[in-house]
Amino acid sequence: MRSARRQKTVNARLRADGVLVVQAPAGMAQGELDEVIATLRGRIERRIEQREVSKEDTVLDARAQELNQTLFGGRLRWTSIGYVTNQQHQWGSCTPADGTIRLSARLRELPERVRDYVLVHELAHLEQPNHSAAFWKLCNRYKLTERARGYLMAADHLSGRAGSEEEW
Repeated sequence: MRSARRQKTVNARLRADGVLVVQAPAGMAQGELDEVIATLRGRIERRIEQREVSKEDTVLDARAQELNQTLFGGRLRWTSIGYVTNQQHQWGSCTPADGTIRLSARLRELPERVRDYVLVHELAHLEQPNHSAAFWKLCNRYKLTERARGYLMAADHLSGRAGSEEEW
């Protein structure tokens, strides 16, 4: 919408039906307005994407809490947990020193039981920051550990990323 009352600013909002409503000064050149709209559309899309990712991370944190209660007696603590897009060669990572757990966004496409295993694997690193016998004892509390590990090995092999379990 063009407005004679607006002098300089352009405002945009996304309606519930997905339509972008733009308010702009009546005298603004169409080329300039098109550039501003493209910028505003990009900002709105990024905001929506961040909300969606935030919801996924909230769901992931809730699932981690459930697994923590069930398999670890609720004793584990972490500061953040979420999906990341920059892990192409590993399924997850844990930094026990600061309590950060990151799972590859590729896991979103895999069966829940496999995601749960990777989550359990990373949670176990909060207690055992290595791949010792004690670590595997913790992981094996998840009853589908062996099947999920096999699934991930096959997925890595098929994708050409065949690596060691140390990279999970």
